[in-house]
Amino acid sequence: MVTWLVRRALTSLLLIFLVMTAVFFVVRLAPGDPLDQVVQEEFAADDRVLLRQSLGLDDSLVEQYLHWLAAGLRGDFGASFRQQRPVGEIIAEALPATLLLTTTAYGLHLILAVIAGVFLAVRRGSRLAHAVQAVGLALYSLPGFWLGLMLILLFSRLLGWLPAGGMQSPDAAFMPWPARQLDLLQHLALPVLVLAAGSFMGTARYLRASLEEVLEQDYILAARSRGVPERAVVMNHGLRNALLPVITLIGLSLPFLLGGAVVVEVVFGWPGMGRVAIEAIWARDYPVVMATTLVSAVTVVVGSLLADLLYAWADPRVKEAGKGDVA
Repeated sequence: MVTWLVRRALTSLLLIFLVMTAVFFVVRLAPGDPLDQVVQEEFAADDRVLLRQSLGLDDSLVEQYLHWLAAGLRGDFGASFRQQRPVGEIIAEALPATLLLTTTAYGLHLILAVIAGVFLAVRRGSRLAHAVQAVGLALYSLPGFWLGLMLILLFSRLLGWLPAGGMQSPDAAFMPWPARQLDLLQHLALPVLVLAAGSFMGTARYLRASLEEVLEQDYILAARSRGVPERAVVMNHGLRNALLPVITLIGLSLPFLLGGAVVVEVVFGWPGMGRVAIEAIWARDYPVVMATTLVSAVTVVVGSLLADLLYAWADPRVKEAGKGDVA
């Protein structure tokens, strides 16, 4: 198990390095000049040259890459071209907002997936089950930006129940703590709903197939023959074992959540990593683009590794296989 973990960690580091190298050259080879987003029109040509030199943009791509690599190994991500402040501060401000959004959305995603998966397995073939599956698949197929805009139109513009965007109201700093938390939940509701409702049916269908297979096992038939109530058979015996394969999806869902969060954050004006990354791409703010890519790459790799570790923890057979590898 230890050997496998070390091998996976080294492979993950190599993968992150290759991804970052590819992104470094791709963003710099894209057409456009990052100084166009920074300097004013009345900037003199000499001042523009000096600014380019100070930012290291006059060096060759290879020299820029070596400078970036050396700084990255020291933990220095540089300063934003557009905001003129350290990239680390920008990431530190945006990352908590993204983590709050994605973790809350994934919690709701799992709740909806378990409820829908169990219902589809227990009521298999019924009209209501077909209706639930049709609604879930329709939400799954809708673009996130369109679903977000429709929810804003319904709950914000027509009904006026929830705010249309942002993370807090302008006067949130003057609210007492309970009112401030309620205001945060109101702003969080629509983005979380878009992320969870647009993705839960994929996990629900996976859980339904796993649960249907488990419910046909001999020990389930034995429990039913002993007179165990059907609800206890499904929830205590069936669902517990059916969730094992679903554990793998916990880590593998992180890339989809991050990708969806980028769109949702832009639609709702959520001040997270996705919005920062999009603004940096449009402004050709290379240091911010590289930093947000690194955070995303690390999150995806850690999520995949976490999925494997959770499965090994949940399934004793995987633990025994890992011990055999070490031996």
